[in-house]
Amino acid sequence: MTRLILASASPRRRELLAALSEPFEVAPSGIDEPLAGSAVENAVALAAAKARDVLASKPDAVVIGADTIVFLDGVSYGKPDDEEDVLRMWCELRGRPHGVVTGIAVAASGGVATGAVVSQVTLANLADDEVRRYAESGRPMDKAGAYAIQDEDLPAVSRLDGCYCNVMGLPLWSLRRLLLDAGIATGEPSDRFARCAACPDR
Repeated sequence: MTRLILASASPRRRELLAALSEPFEVAPSGIDEPLAGSAVENAVALAAAKARDVLASKPDAVVIGADTIVFLDGVSYGKPDDEEDVLRMWCELRGRPHGVVTGIAVAASGGVATGAVVSQVTLANLADDEVRRYAESGRPMDKAGAYAIQDEDLPAVSRLDGCYCNVMGLPLWSLRRLLLDAGIATGEPSDRFARCAACPDR
């Protein structure tokens, strides 16, 4: 059986990938994540770089790389540095439609295949004190744009146009197509997540 490796420490990506294929290994990449330039181009390039980085030490495997960037008006948003940075990001993003791109890459001995999915998200118009409490909870600290669409108890997102799993960090239908092309058998995302049945990326 071909070894399948996820080049990410993200628990959300592990949860999502399990809908396509199990078992798989996790081997985070140490590639830096600069945010200058085109968000879409950067997301794809970083996903590919992460996959290649892990493949270099595990050449018998098929490696999945992914990178998610939130962007608005030419500005890219990665993970916040601290609680004040969470508030800054929310002040700039809330109530305004913005883009979320996840670049994906599947690397094997024969080369690297890449793709990208872009969704449009509008954050809820939360008051500053609500955002501060959210920051104090620690949940937005490892998330691009300082929010998670799955934090439905808040809720952070008021509108989504596009793939839900993309905003979580791994667009499953697009990744499934890349894995099938690489000879990796997968399940269908909708078998695990009912929301995926109506995904526009299907």
